[in-house]
Amino acid sequence: MIKELHQKLINKEITSVQLTEQYFDAISKKDADLHAYLTLTKELAIEQAKYVDEKIARGEEIGIIEGIPGAIKDNICIKNVRATAGSKILDNYIAPYDAGVISKLKEAGAIILGKTNCDEFAMGSSTENSAYGVTKNPHYEERVPGGSSGGSAVVVASDMAVWALGSDTGGSIRQPASFCGTVGLKPTYGRVSRSGVMAMASSFDQIGPMTKTVEDAAIILSIISDHDEMDATSAPNFGKKYEDYLTGEIKGKKIGIVKGYLEGLDAGVKKVMESVIEKYEKLGAEILEIELPNAKYSLPTYYIIQPCEVSSNLARFDGIKYGMRADDKKNSDYNPDGLPKNLLETYLDTRAYELGAEVKRRIMLGTYALSSGYYDAYYLRAQKVRTLIKQDFKKAFEKVDLILTPTAPTPAFKIGENTNDPLQMYLEDIFTITANIVGVPAISVPGGNVEIDGKQLPVGFQLMGKWFDEENLLNVAHAFEIS
Repeated sequence: MIKELHQKLINKEITSVQLTEQYFDAISKKDADLHAYLTLTKELAIEQAKYVDEKIARGEEIGIIEGIPGAIKDNICIKNVRATAGSKILDNYIAPYDAGVISKLKEAGAIILGKTNCDEFAMGSSTENSAYGVTKNPHYEERVPGGSSGGSAVVVASDMAVWALGSDTGGSIRQPASFCGTVGLKPTYGRVSRSGVMAMASSFDQIGPMTKTVEDAAIILSIISDHDEMDATSAPNFGKKYEDYLTGEIKGKKIGIVKGYLEGLDAGVKKVMESVIEKYEKLGAEILEIELPNAKYSLPTYYIIQPCEVSSNLARFDGIKYGMRADDKKNSDYNPDGLPKNLLETYLDTRAYELGAEVKRRIMLGTYALSSGYYDAYYLRAQKVRTLIKQDFKKAFEKVDLILTPTAPTPAFKIGENTNDPLQMYLEDIFTITANIVGVPAISVPGGNVEIDGKQLPVGFQLMGKWFDEENLLNVAHAFEIS
């Protein structure tokens, strides 16, 4: 889609301003129902589009993404634009700088339409935890779009943006991509800079593209990946263009299927997975059964380490440095007649009133696991298991090139269905979190549909690749898509 629009701009079949206005028109018609955007940046977008049109008019060459409109998850900072991360505690926060990925996109001439809704501080699997309301699945509005990057998935799926950026800590790009029928790529940890992204769990977080096609995801990755001096964990890209690796030829590629992963699935999801495996065999790939013996511990491992990092990272949101503060409009638990009486009570009131239930739950879980007497029993043990899981992946990748799994165990579930059952909500990430635990790249690609209540709901499948081998991962995903 990006290449086709790029060609239309070069051929002067459409201007970037016209294209941008078309998307704002679509947003005005659709977003009142879907609630995927939190902030629109129309002034910035039109200004960017005019600049691109002027370049084209002068006969200058434009880049592949130049003049093409996209959207950004609201936990990624854009200079002088509101950034809430879906939380009331940042309701009045205006970012003073661009995130590393935003600098790269602006330099490449991309058009930014606005900021998308997400679970508060990216904590959730349904975009129901946003302080600004629930985003709805465009295929069935009574169901969730997935999370936490639900808004980004919806704007792409419903043609309110050509591409979008999300963040993925335990599946937050891939699971909503599966629920909404888009492509969602979580790159290798360190492939893309995390600078300017509101840290949730720093050893898991990664930014990636959400698009209609694998080729579009490859194009966006080529632009946003590279070393950034503001993020010491980021790796150089050496000017690699991932779209150049999409040959569609995968004969002889070895794809691993994890024993037991197809058991206990939703019947519709299982049927889609079986058809995906069959299609890859027809394309010439070799399907091998592999074992990841310690992967069964992924969920508890993740939900110990991640809340520990949450507890540390979210300590900064105290109402003093920036963001909202408990004031005399609130009834303080400590002084109902007015302002909190001292600094500690200001902290406690601010966090009590401005943070949502899921965020508080994870802060408390993490603080408990890090506390004296429990650190060794929980956090340290979980880190040791994380190492064992990584060793399992290293052994598996000696036999296979990629690992194929479902993206999620179910299609999109009903809004409110899992709200009161945190464990059931956490289980939505059961297939996606391993990629974050070990840091490998992973992609969700639409694999088919299941019919529910007379509506067709998308189901995605997941491919995981070797560390820093996005080109192979993208090519195998692309081969399925074009066949």
